[in-house]
Amino acid sequence: MKVRLFEIFTSVEGEGILYGTKTLFVRLAGCPFTCFYCDTKESLPLDSGTEYSIDDAKQLIDSNLKNQTYKVNFTGGDPLIQHEAVALLAKHIQEKKIPTYLESSCFDIDRFNHVLPFIDIVKIEFKTKDSDFVDSKHYEKLISHTMKCLESSIKSKKTTYIKIVVSSKTQSNEFANLVNEIFSIVSKDDIDGFIIQPTYGISEPSLELLLELYDLVYPHYIDVKVVPQLHKFIGAP
Repeated sequence: MKVRLFEIFTSVEGEGILYGTKTLFVRLAGCPFTCFYCDTKESLPLDSGTEYSIDDAKQLIDSNLKNQTYKVNFTGGDPLIQHEAVALLAKHIQEKKIPTYLESSCFDIDRFNHVLPFIDIVKIEFKTKDSDFVDSKHYEKLISHTMKCLESSIKSKKTTYIKIVVSSKTQSNEFANLVNEIFSIVSKDDIDGFIIQPTYGISEPSLELLLELYDLVYPHYIDVKVVPQLHKFIGAP
């Protein structure tokens, strides 16, 4: 089996509930979506990056692991594009007793469940319609898969949190509908965090909008947080 890796590097986690932690990022090539705010567009093509055998990829990861690394983050692109390879690489990391972290839009429940046994921390990213995630005709089907992935991660007792990227284009009524749908299948005790992440450098949302969206989540989950991308402000990759 082969795997296409775009880059591997150590940096400070800039997003989510574990921002600020020393992390090895394993960025896989390929993503089926084109969100307008994507900051890694160069990794989206399926033929981007470099192809490795699984054994060579393991050695590459090992050579880049630094002391005191808190976790290894499988990101992209979208890692589920190469789900079989991710499962093998994540298992390798787990054997080192280092937590594994999946950063994905969770667009396919079967691929997700294949990887899940080898992942310790799961970020479930829900896309809003305004993200240009996918055409509106297929939006509901893809959100359905994301919902199923959320349920599966919780059932497997993984550390699970939700992230939604918002911009000045985000419609509060659509955001409210998505939040209500999420909490119709999960309770506040099921998840380990709910992050509203504003876009950076493009269609940035106003503070007024961020507070409005915060207020829509708060009745369901009082620990909701608005967390911008830390690495952007400290000049980290």
